[in-house]
Amino acid sequence: MKAAELKDLSVEELGRKAGELRENLFNLKIRRRAGTLESVSDVTKNKRDLARILTLLTQKQNTSKAARKAKKS
Repeated sequence: MKAAELKDLSVEELGRKAGELRENLFNLKIRRRAGTLESVSDVTKNKRDLARILTLLTQKQNTSKAARKAKKS
């Protein structure tokens, strides 16, 4: 998943995507422990996508907080 694609998503959509990736990561980890995971690199890719989404989510939340503070001043 590209960061440029994610920047267009809203905070709610990013939160939903993060939840989906967390669930997928959990399933991948279980499959890895059970020995049925075909490609271990899927876990790494999923972790990186989740980190990318969480970073953008934090940035967007901080931006909206800063905008609210600026309006109050």
